[in-house]
Amino acid sequence: MIGILLNDSAYEQDIRELLMAFYPGQTFVHEMQDDLDFFVEGTVNEAHTEFTLNLGHTGSSSFHLLSMEELEPGIKAEFEAAAESSVLKVNYENRFETKNQIKRRLYVLLLQQTGKLLPWGTLTGIRPTKIAMTKFAEGETAEQIFRHMKDTYFTSNEKINLSIEIAQRERQLLSTIDYRHGYSLYVGIPFCPTTCLYCSFTSYPIGKWKDRTHEYLDALFKELDYVAEKKKGCTLDTVYFGGGTPTSLSPEDLDKLITKLKATFDFSTVQEFTVEAGRPDSITREKLEVLKKHGVDRISINPQTMKQDTLRLIGRRHTVEDVVDRFKLAREVGFDNINMDLIIGLPEETLEDVQATMEAVKALAPDSVTVHSLAIKRAARLNTMKEVYKDLKIENTQEMIDLTARYAREMGLEPYYLYRQKNMAGNFENVGYAAPGKACIYNVLIMEEQQTIIGCGAGTTTKRLFAEENRIERCENVKDVEQYISRVDEMIERKEKLLSD
Repeated sequence: MIGILLNDSAYEQDIRELLMAFYPGQTFVHEMQDDLDFFVEGTVNEAHTEFTLNLGHTGSSSFHLLSMEELEPGIKAEFEAAAESSVLKVNYENRFETKNQIKRRLYVLLLQQTGKLLPWGTLTGIRPTKIAMTKFAEGETAEQIFRHMKDTYFTSNEKINLSIEIAQRERQLLSTIDYRHGYSLYVGIPFCPTTCLYCSFTSYPIGKWKDRTHEYLDALFKELDYVAEKKKGCTLDTVYFGGGTPTSLSPEDLDKLITKLKATFDFSTVQEFTVEAGRPDSITREKLEVLKKHGVDRISINPQTMKQDTLRLIGRRHTVEDVVDRFKLAREVGFDNINMDLIIGLPEETLEDVQATMEAVKALAPDSVTVHSLAIKRAARLNTMKEVYKDLKIENTQEMIDLTARYAREMGLEPYYLYRQKNMAGNFENVGYAAPGKACIYNVLIMEEQQTIIGCGAGTTTKRLFAEENRIERCENVKDVEQYISRVDEMIERKEKLLSD
């Protein structure tokens, strides 16, 4: 348990997020207690010109001996400044700089305590590539962006270079998007064959709903009708079916849904139509043929791992052989843009397990691979049932991440989008790799917040971009399927408030 003791809460969230990066899964309190592992004490003076930051311990404390010669110059300079004084000269009117001053100082104090260098440095946000994207848009060079990320955030060379490479690729990928008049559509299908151990998405067992999916589709169609009318005359750039697992629906329901969609929206401008067929145990030839008939040009078949024991542990009822079989079936039906999602850091998996998975995926030669670092969300069973799973070993390392990157490039896949999540094992990132011409435009749009994205269905979020003001506003749909069905008119009213000029 870690204490956060501040006389002013302006930068509490920033301090908490950096602590979470060093100590994922820890509990935080805001008062002095005898059983604290340690506490962060921050005090700002009345004039808000000085911020004093210290780490304190209620018992014995240990510090790591660090070789200053091995540290980056910026980190070394911050160490020396911290040794001279615990007081930072700040300007509270400049929130950006004050926040980063505090985080840089806290970073070196935590580094001294743990001996652990974070690959992303003080960066705790989920969209680090947005920094590079913004700087490129402002006319800065790659060299200037590198220096900015190094000096401001203590980010490692490898992660800076990755951010810059991806930002350059994203800019090219989004060059044909109509930001001002265009939008993308996300359709949420909140059903799955089963709920995985790590999952926190809106997902309900399809077995309990298979005789009532028509009720959900009726409500969804009503919401889609509203959106189509509201956005009439605007350019629809991408369509994405997520969930849950959209292919949990029957072939008849899928056909009915896409037929309705194409009759309601103008698809003549759609550059990409993705449907997640994520669970192999939800895929049949008939469903794939429905998707192909309707012009779906990108699907995702997601094994997460190719280790059978892990599949069983995380609650997946399919086998490794099922993954291979469904992937080959999709190729046979004619899909030439297939993504595969993998998760690094799954319980009990080793570097050798990750390598075996990458070998199996390489043999299938997908068009894109998205590598996720396990993030244990609040609603996931791994978190809500901690006592049951407390003995499971969960490990993610830079070596694992590097191995997946090497395999992706050997397969001819290049990194094209990146994002991070809180409580991510190893404090790493999720990276999408794709063959030339096979990158997912929607993934980039949702991460970089470059366009209005309208979500329809239970548990979805609509983000409206106000380009002139460089801001995003959101509204959310309720997650519970029963509630969504009974309150769909309210969901439409929420959208009306957000989307009306």
